[in-house]
Amino acid sequence: MRLQPSGDDLSLQVSEVSPDDLPIVSTGDGKIPHDITPVRVEPKIEGLEVSWPSTESHISLYPWSWLQRNSYDPVIHKFDAANEKILWGARIEQSPPTVTYEETMHEDDRGLFKWLSNINKFGFSLVQGIPTTPEATQKLVERIGFIRQTHYGGFWDFTADLAMGDLAYTNVPLAAHTDTTYFTDPCGLQLFHLLSHTDGSGGASLLVDGFYAASILKDVHPEAYEVLSKVHITSHAAGEPSVTYRPNPPTGYPVLGHDPVTGELIQVRWNNDDRSVMNQLDPHLVDAWYSAIRAWNKCLTSPDSEFWIQLQPGTAVVFDNHRVLHGRSAFTGKRRMCGAYIGGDEYRSKLAVLTEKFAPDTVLRATNDLPMAMANGRNIWNSAL
Repeated sequence: MRLQPSGDDLSLQVSEVSPDDLPIVSTGDGKIPHDITPVRVEPKIEGLEVSWPSTESHISLYPWSWLQRNSYDPVIHKFDAANEKILWGARIEQSPPTVTYEETMHEDDRGLFKWLSNINKFGFSLVQGIPTTPEATQKLVERIGFIRQTHYGGFWDFTADLAMGDLAYTNVPLAAHTDTTYFTDPCGLQLFHLLSHTDGSGGASLLVDGFYAASILKDVHPEAYEVLSKVHITSHAAGEPSVTYRPNPPTGYPVLGHDPVTGELIQVRWNNDDRSVMNQLDPHLVDAWYSAIRAWNKCLTSPDSEFWIQLQPGTAVVFDNHRVLHGRSAFTGKRRMCGAYIGGDEYRSKLAVLTEKFAPDTVLRATNDLPMAMANGRNIWNSAL
C-alpha cells in the first residue's frame, strides 16, 4: 500500500499489505500472529478501512489525514505553522511579543495560550501589569507548570548579595549566555521579574536569539557552524562547596544541538563562564575550535543581534533557555529580582494541550467526528500519540 502524491491530493495504490504497513496494537504480547494479513483493504470517504482475520469481526479505520501526516513511503513534508520559528534581531525592540498579566491569569486559558505561543515562535515574551510581589509572580510561573528545583532553590527572590557563588548574585555585567549548561537537561524556560531598583541605575536586560545568531554564523562561517555542531564542550558548576555539577556524559554536548533525524537546530548551549577544560578536544581541531568560538562571539555581540530592554517593576520576561541567550549590563544601587525555572517538557506539554484546544491541526479537525475518535477526552489521532 502506498500513498501517492498528486498535486495537493493523494491517490492510494493498494497492493499486498504486509504486517509492517499498518500500526497494530500489542504485537509484542504474542497474541497477534507475525504473519497476519488483512482480509480486505477498502478506501472509504473517511479513510482506509482494514478488515482483519479474527473469530470476532475486527475492522480498523485509518483516517486519510492521519495517513498523510504519518506517511513514510513516500515521506510527505507539510509546513507546520504552529511550530514556525520567527528569528529576530535588535529590531524586535520595535514590537516585542507581549501579553498582559490579566490575560495569562484568565481561567479560559486563551491568554496563557497566547503567551506560550509567543515563546514558541519568538523564544521569549514579555508580561506586563504584574503585581510587584513574589507571590503574584510565582502564581504566574505556575500557570505554565511546576517550578523546577535546582541548587539555587525553587522560586528565587534575590539581590546582588553574593548569597550564591554565581555571577548572577553580583552587580557586574553578564555577557549573553544560556543557563545550566552543566545539566544533562538544561532548564527549559526562565522568568525574571524586577520587583524594585533603588538608589542606582543600569541593569538593562539583554536578549539574543541564538537561532538567529546561528543562522548568521552558518551563512558567513559554515565551517565554524560545523565545528560548533560537532565538538562537545565540558561544563561544570562548583560555586558552592556542597555541589559539583557536570552533564552526563561528562564530555558534554555541542554548542549547537540538532535533531538527529531532521537535522533541525533545536538547542543552543553557551556559557563561557561555565566551560571546563577542553581536554578531550582533538589536537587537529584546536585552531578551528578557537576560530569558531571567536566567530560565534561576534555573531552574539553584533549590535544587529542584541535586544536591550530596561525592565521596570510590573514587567517580566520569560524566555526559552534552549534558544534565547540572556545577559545584563552592570548596575548600581539595590535591585530585587524574582523568578524561576520551568522544565522544557512541562512547557511543551502545556503548549500541546492548549494547541489541541484552541488551534487543532488538520488531522484533529478532520477526525473529531469519526466514531470512537475520542478516548479519555482526547482525540486518539493526535499527532503526539
